[in-house]
Amino acid sequence: MEGYSEIIKENIDYDSLFVAHPYNQEMVEGIYVLILETVLSKNDEITIAGDVYPKNLVKSKFLKLNYYHVEYVIACLGKNTTKVRNIKSYLLASLFNAGSTWIRLQVLKKFFRISEV
Repeated sequence: MEGYSEIIKENIDYDSLFVAHPYNQEMVEGIYVLILETVLSKNDEITIAGDVYPKNLVKSKFLKLNYYHVEYVIACLGKNTTKVRNIKSYLLASLFNAGSTWIRLQVLKKFFRISEV
């Protein structure tokens, strides 16, 4: 567990997230713990947004998350205007999709000069 804990903290630049979000440190800690719990899951499959995925796929995606992905998820959560009934499920889906969503957003910003999506 200690190995994955350190890898995840390094990947998401945990300390910098704490500095960047002094009033949301509980959120940063919660996201880190959710990533760690998911990576360490003993289940063969993990359900995300109603879909079942092989654990290794989810683990791989979560180990690729970085600072910007977590920043994106925190920003999206802050902009969300709909009621979230299960924050853990919502964050799990957001983190699972963060990599591909963040990349698409960067492409839109670069090629279409869009500041917010």
